[in-house]
Amino acid sequence: MPSPKTTGHTWCTTAHGDNVKAAGADLAALGEHMSSCPQLHRHLLILHGATEAMNGFVATRFVSTLLVLAVLIGLGSWLL
Repeated sequence: MPSPKTTGHTWCTTAHGDNVKAAGADLAALGEHMSSCPQLHRHLLILHGATEAMNGFVATRFVSTLLVLAVLIGLGSWLL
């Protein structure tokens, strides 16, 4: 009989091979946690999305971005 394929992922649980069922209170607590997490970190998710968009913009226009920064720094130093 061939052995089942493994993906390289291992699971570490406290069940120790016993047949364990989730309790209703555990599932309710997990559901409450999953529904509150995005609300708590909404601003961080928005900031992450904005930085990903800026990273994509700058990465595709690297030379142009460097040129614009150089011009802005040059104008700033000239005006001071």
